[in-house]
Amino acid sequence: MNMDLGLLLIRLVIGILFVGHGAQKLFGWFGGYGIKGTGGWLDSIGVKPGVLMAVAVGLAELVGGLLVASGLWLPLGSAILIATMIGAIATVHGKNGLWATQNGMEYNLVLIAALLGLALIGAGSYSVL
Repeated sequence: MNMDLGLLLIRLVIGILFVGHGAQKLFGWFGGYGIKGTGGWLDSIGVKPGVLMAVAVGLAELVGGLLVASGLWLPLGSAILIATMIGAIATVHGKNGLWATQNGMEYNLVLIAALLGLALIGAGSYSVL
């Protein structure tokens, strides 16, 4: 039971925060820039077409986050979010080194490890599946 509560806590925090990031990109909620603003930023860093990529990343974060938070198809949700974090490392954070203090990939790697761990362990009893 304690393991199931621990898995639920990890899934909810990671999943809901990713849902929030997706909502920032798609709808401009929670201080985000919406599709147009995120698309413009993506264009500016060479990720083109920016608007299409903003929609793709926003949907990946939103859907992946919902899947992880609920435990429904957890391996798929984790894979979607891991792919998103690999993309963030490849396009933004990797060139800055490891540490988050220099906008590096440290936090992305922590999320990848947590998501991979969840996918390998499973969602626990407190999940949709």
